[in-house]
Amino acid sequence: MDLIPVNKITRRGLMFVVSSPSGAGKTTLCNRLLRLDPDLSLSISATTRPRRPGEVHGEDYYFVDEAQFSDMRERGEFLESAEVFGNFYGTPKGAVEQALANGQDILFDIDWQGAQQLGEIARDDLVKVFILPPSREELEKRLRKRARDPDDVVQQRMNKADEEISHWAEYDYVIVNYDLDEAQAMMQAILVAERLKRTRQTGLSNFVKGIIEA
Repeated sequence: MDLIPVNKITRRGLMFVVSSPSGAGKTTLCNRLLRLDPDLSLSISATTRPRRPGEVHGEDYYFVDEAQFSDMRERGEFLESAEVFGNFYGTPKGAVEQALANGQDILFDIDWQGAQQLGEIARDDLVKVFILPPSREELEKRLRKRARDPDDVVQQRMNKADEEISHWAEYDYVIVNYDLDEAQAMMQAILVAERLKRTRQTGLSNFVKGIIEA
C-alpha cells in the first residue's frame, strides 16, 4: 500500500511516537511504515540491553554498557531515557534535532515513559500513537508465536502489559491492531494528516503570497 503524497511545501519535521505493550505489533507496523516512506527515518536508541543475533550496532541500537549510558545521560545527550525490563534505553538528541530542522520526520519506537519525557520538551513537534491488541488472549498468543522469549519472559511481559496499556489516554491516537494491513493504513493516514497541519507548514505563507501576487 503506497503512502499518499503530500504537498511539497517547506515544513518542520515531526516526531512520530509509537508505543504499545510487547506483542501488539508495534515493531512490525513501524518497519512497514519506514519501508514505504522515504521522508520518515527511525530514531536509533542507545541501550544497555545485550545485542541479539543479527542486530547491528548503529542500525538497530547503539549498544553501550551502563557506565557509558550513565555518562551520556549526565552530559544531557538524551532527549528521553527510561528503564524497561531491567535495561536502559535513551534517544540521542543531536541527530533528531537536526533532522527536524531540515523537515525530516523521525519515528520513535519507545514506551510511555519516553513519550512522556518527549512531551515535556517538544510538545509542538510531537504526534503520539498507541497500539492496542484486540484482547489480552491475543496479546499472549502473539508473544508466544514469536518463539523468541522463554515462558518466564513471556509472563513478565504479560504482567507489564497492564501498566503499559493504562497510559493509552496520554496519546493523540489509539489504534487497535486487529489486522496489520488495516492498522498500517491508519498509521499512514495519521502521518499524512499531521504533515498537512497548517502550523507545521512553515513555507505556507510564502506559497500563498506567491499565488496572490502572481
